[in-house]
Amino acid sequence: MELGRVRVNGKPVRPGDKLDPDEDMVYVDGKRVEPQSGRVCIMLYKPRGYITTMSDEQGRRCVASLVSDAGARVYPVGRLDRESEGLLLFTNDGELANAIAHPSGRISKTYRVTVSSRPTDEQLTILTQSAMLDGKKTVPASVKVLESSFDRSVLEMTLREGRNREIRRLCENAGLEVIRLKRLSVGPLSLGSLQPGKWRKLTPAELAAIRNAVKPARN
Repeated sequence: MELGRVRVNGKPVRPGDKLDPDEDMVYVDGKRVEPQSGRVCIMLYKPRGYITTMSDEQGRRCVASLVSDAGARVYPVGRLDRESEGLLLFTNDGELANAIAHPSGRISKTYRVTVSSRPTDEQLTILTQSAMLDGKKTVPASVKVLESSFDRSVLEMTLREGRNREIRRLCENAGLEVIRLKRLSVGPLSLGSLQPGKWRKLTPAELAAIRNAVKPARN
């Protein structure tokens, strides 16, 4: 193949150039060439009403149906419960998935949490303290009040571990009712303008950022 037909990250290829098939974008005659390694990592905006499984015996809607056209068999990294929405990662790279999901990695996850009342100072203090869940203490969350009114308030909560339904359980401990829960980011990856039910592949820069973020968990 003539090198003049090939571009990597928008630049012409020269003899001796090195290529990372997982991070560099390769084009031949203007058409994207997918990496041969087979490793795929995408982000989905999970809508409410979908469960985070690849199949369901009860016939409930599964996130698998939303990523069936991803070009590879990918699996969710962690979970979002049925009534929660927002950023959900999928990959077929088992090592990367384990590093992101494992609590020891302390990968931050930020959520927009809508509750049905105005939190008191005492309730906000409870949210930011360690709590006993499943026999273990949680890593304290950080909480910021974005909007507040008598019957509806919006909080931004950031966690550094992935306990089952952790935010809902923390809010329940504080006497707060969650009426909407949306994950905005996982580590350096943000949902951005992605629309509900849609997915996209991570960019080379995003892949590098998340791999760098989980390095401590891999060591």
